[in-house]
Amino acid sequence: MAVARTIPIEPAENAIRTLPVPQTGDVTREGGFWRDRLGRPLHDLRISVTDHCNFRCRYCMPKEVFTSRHRFLAMTELLTFEEIERLAAIAVRNGVVKLRLTGGEPLLRRGIETLVERLAALRTPSGEPIDIAMTTNGSILAKKARALAEAGLKRVTVSLDAIDEDIFQGFNDVGFPAAKVLAGIDTALAEGFQVKVNTVVKRGVNEAETVRIAEHFRGTGVIPRFIEYMDVGTSNGWRMTEVVPSRETLDRIAERWAVDPIDPNYPGETASRWRYRDGAGEFGLISSVTQAFCRDCSRARLSMDGRLYLCLFATQGYDLRTMLRGGATDEEIETALGRIWSAREDRYSELRSLGLAPDRPKIEMSYIGG
Repeated sequence: MAVARTIPIEPAENAIRTLPVPQTGDVTREGGFWRDRLGRPLHDLRISVTDHCNFRCRYCMPKEVFTSRHRFLAMTELLTFEEIERLAAIAVRNGVVKLRLTGGEPLLRRGIETLVERLAALRTPSGEPIDIAMTTNGSILAKKARALAEAGLKRVTVSLDAIDEDIFQGFNDVGFPAAKVLAGIDTALAEGFQVKVNTVVKRGVNEAETVRIAEHFRGTGVIPRFIEYMDVGTSNGWRMTEVVPSRETLDRIAERWAVDPIDPNYPGETASRWRYRDGAGEFGLISSVTQAFCRDCSRARLSMDGRLYLCLFATQGYDLRTMLRGGATDEEIETALGRIWSAREDRYSELRSLGLAPDRPKIEMSYIGG
């Protein structure tokens, strides 16, 4: 069971700082992609559609900070589906091949199926469909799975930090049962979704659950991914002593089953991949604390109110909503996006591993997704 401890209350909105869209600057391209100053392409755009969530996970939206008095954004502050589609279409024309819908909890955004349908209709310059996925806590996945499938969604990633009910409910801190999330996963599989499961591993809380989760999903086609607890945002009270290195998680699983490494699906994939020798599937390890992968990072994050963030650990985002609502043309927005990405130098996790990470407030994960 997770042990509660006091966390300093700092309203999440205090960390939200806006950068103006650059009016000058070069746009660097190579191979159809914008390239940043470290040569990294932009091919993955993560789109947050709401700041609301019905869980209060302690590593993301702890109750002490996100209280009943917390001010969530009004609907008028959120990007409309039309605005999201417009930005996504511009990004896809310039090399983005993956879109991921996040939150908060994206299934709480009314009519989310409509947005999925709009995005599923986008095509790359060569006429290929794009890869659309969604990250969800799974709480209402069973209810939404069929409509999402009919709208064109093919992949979902479900957050599941434990199967043990006491541990899982301690993580989400609202008493929501793991059994209902597992039922949502079963429904998604029945509807034909490719399913991954994300498990944040925290020292002293759920290390033993890694083997249990791996065992539960062996042979099902579901790919569990075990994530090192990260210092995202400023409200979760992160400490290095609570990080379980991925090497330790791998050793736990390898003690039970023989495993081998396998090649990444594409350059810049966040998870290292491992397969069971007996053919029962695979699992992944995301090691952004102990084995930073910043040099291959090809992701940008669009917040629900139209700010573009270049790193999960960023403090400031670029205000695209003002351009959208101020009469900017697609060409002007495209140029702005190109300038923003071309000037990018972010590599927070790499600097952290060297002891050089800046001490600054960071945007909350619930605001830009994981």
